Amino acid sequence: MTRLSVNINKIATLRNARGGNIPNVTEAAVRCQKFGAQGITVHPRPDERHIRYQDVRDIKPVITTEFNIEGYPSQRFLDLVTEVKPDQATLVPDSHDVITSNQGWNIIKYERFLLDVVTELHRHGIRTSLFIETDLEQIERAAATGTNRIELYTEPFASKYAIDRTRAIEPYIRAARKAIELGLELNAGHDLNLENLRFFNENIPGLKEVSIGHALISDALYFGLEETIHLYLAQLVK
Repeated sequence: MTRLSVNINKIATLRNARGGNIPNVTEAAVRCQKFGAQGITVHPRPDERHIRYQDVRDIKPVITTEFNIEGYPSQRFLDLVTEVKPDQATLVPDSHDVITSNQGWNIIKYERFLLDVVTELHRHGIRTSLFIETDLEQIERAAATGTNRIELYTEPFASKYAIDRTRAIEPYIRAARKAIELGLELNAGHDLNLENLRFFNENIPGLKEVSIGHALISDALYFGLEETIHLYLAQLVK
């Protein structure tokens, strides 16, 4: 079964809109775990507009499931990650002002930089994953950085799914096969939801983990958090 990691950024967005500590982000992480999520993902950005750096520190001691911290590997981010020591660090190429992740790494351009970052994170015992698109040459260069995993950026799949899901999934199947050939493990995330997740999971070989936030938290407004997590888990059974 592919693992479900719940990204709780949107819960932090709701809290920050009002101030105070309602909803409680740490409690939300604990409940996601209790309801069956096999991972918790957070993505602290430099302006802390949703997850704050202190949230990351507060969450780590109270969960027993996998903890994944996403972000651009600035020195401040790396200091946080090496302090907290999550199970996994997912490195994304976000500029400081993007609303949400909107592209994968150009690893050909940033290979030396990423090699150094991956090496440093491995020195602290942290598994690494690089956020990447389906270009096969980029995947080959990802392997050269020494990263453990790649996370496929799935917005292009999601945007084309309703038009022609077979064509939408094809580059992801090729990418997954290339990753397996190179000895890379595979994650995926971005715009996966209850409509497209089962099809994606059934067709992608070797998929270890999906990270889902916006759609899952939105669905929880209708179904409740516990029921929503159960619905997403049901999509991931092959």
